[in-house]
Amino acid sequence: MQFGIFTVGDVTTDPTTRTTPTEHERIKATVEIAKKADEVGLDVVAVGQHHNPPFVASAPTTTMAYIAAQTEHILLSTSTTLITTTDPVRIAEDYATLQHLTDGRMDLMLGRGNTGPVYPWFGKDIRDGIALAVENYALLRRLWTEDVVTWEGKFRTPLQSFTATPRPLDGIAPFVWHGSIRSPEIAEQAAYYGDGFFHNNIFWPMSHTKQMVALYRRRFEHYGHGSADQAIVGLGGQVFMRANSQDAVREFRPYFNEAPVYGHGLSLEDFSRETPLTVGSPQQVIERYAAMADHVGDYQRQLFLVDHAGLPLKTVLEQLDILGGEVVPELRKIAAARKPAHVPDAPTHAGRLAAAHTQQTEEVAR
Repeated sequence: MQFGIFTVGDVTTDPTTRTTPTEHERIKATVEIAKKADEVGLDVVAVGQHHNPPFVASAPTTTMAYIAAQTEHILLSTSTTLITTTDPVRIAEDYATLQHLTDGRMDLMLGRGNTGPVYPWFGKDIRDGIALAVENYALLRRLWTEDVVTWEGKFRTPLQSFTATPRPLDGIAPFVWHGSIRSPEIAEQAAYYGDGFFHNNIFWPMSHTKQMVALYRRRFEHYGHGSADQAIVGLGGQVFMRANSQDAVREFRPYFNEAPVYGHGLSLEDFSRETPLTVGSPQQVIERYAAMADHVGDYQRQLFLVDHAGLPLKTVLEQLDILGGEVVPELRKIAAARKPAHVPDAPTHAGRLAAAHTQQTEEVAR
């Protein structure tokens, strides 16, 4: 099972000091956070894509390539790549280039985003969101799997005998997760193609998450990709930890109360009860997240949001020390002990390349 972090690249004022990082500071901090995640042994770091203030994550492949050049092991991903408003030709070429630069140490999560105004900025209509996601991804897959593509659709100009360059590394397209919070059509899309489904459930009760993942698993099996429990699932999460749970709550409360994403609404206690947000000791986080599989089955990727709400860089790096040193090692043991042998590991380029070679060998033997 893969454990990691994701960021949305928000520039938020620290409510305890009233200081706001500059865009330069926030971008540089994102890199330092990723390097720290690699240092403490996490598996994945995912960066967002936004095109509006107060976010600075407008160029994920640039950021990912820069991080990859300064890390050794961690896999780079996105949270998310906007499949609705980014040209699929641009996605195909940008991420294939990144795949080569990282020697396959990357994948991507596709999503529609949560900012309505982005659609007209890129000449799209938000009412076409689902249709854009479906059509654009169908084209993206062809651009990665076919050397020459002739195509015509509704939302972009036709392609005549077009070849996206570079071609995917080793002939293996980047692995795709389809990220969604509330759209069953996206769960269906992930299942149809046999791709991963990432339910970023950070604002939702587990009952909703359970329903969405169950739908994806049923449809994955329906389309013949394997049994329902072999479907590739990822979840989001939010944590803030200190050795003493009272200290964690006391320190995090002002950030929660003022955060643009969930401040001025439910209390910290209510939000923590209803969503995956866990503010407390490392042991509380271990117990909470070890139980996630009881609701959704054994799954392949767990990402945590740790750098939001104006938290200073020093605090975020401390959170990563706790996550990598105390929490993730225990969660890995628990996940490994409970996972049935027939449930696949999280996809990696090396693993998928090996599987392709095995399949070719078997076909030749037949």
